[in-house]
Amino acid sequence: MSRSLKKGPYINLRIIKKIQALKPEDKTVIKVWDRACAITPEMVGFTIGVHNGRTHVPVYIVENMVGHKLGEFSPTRKFIGHGGKMAKTQEKGK
Repeated sequence: MSRSLKKGPYINLRIIKKIQALKPEDKTVIKVWDRACAITPEMVGFTIGVHNGRTHVPVYIVENMVGHKLGEFSPTRKFIGHGGKMAKTQEKGK
């Protein structure tokens, strides 16, 4: 279920304070564990390291990301491929 419109988007105020403390040309990566936090216009132009369960994936925030969640841009699973005989024969053919 989505969040109620009357509540507004969930935004972690600690992240906003860290971003406001940085200068616009600063390239430091802000480490974040809060994947549910919504991306705001103040975050545009900064790099945020979003935790995926193992490491912090650096995500550069652009305008098109505003309104989405931070976790959407840090995948938690790595797809390697399907196995079996058919996959092996296709791999040899390439």
